[in-house]
Amino acid sequence: MPIKWSALKVNEAMDMVEEYINRAIEPLEQARIVAQEARNIPNLPQYVDQHLLRIIGEIDRVIGGSQWEPEGRLKAGIQSVRESLPDGAVEEEKKKLESGSQLSLVA
Repeated sequence: MPIKWSALKVNEAMDMVEEYINRAIEPLEQARIVAQEARNIPNLPQYVDQHLLRIIGEIDRVIGGSQWEPEGRLKAGIQSVRESLPDGAVEEEKKKLESGSQLSLVA
């Protein structure tokens, strides 16, 4: 049964999302390093350290890099979208485009 939407466009959108996320990873890694270093400030109150730990944990969850979130939720989400696309739909649409035939987005 043909789908009524473009799996190719969804896949291309995920490529773009992934590209933007990849651009954001380095600044977030730098922010994590700064937050980790801030935890070493002498006489830092525990309540401030807890906030720093939360910031570090949120960065880890978003971009990965910890033992609990090695991949990161953003990339895991992108992978989930790609895995939810019907098998072979992206390749089929690419072949149709390459052969010059009109895409049928409605059954």
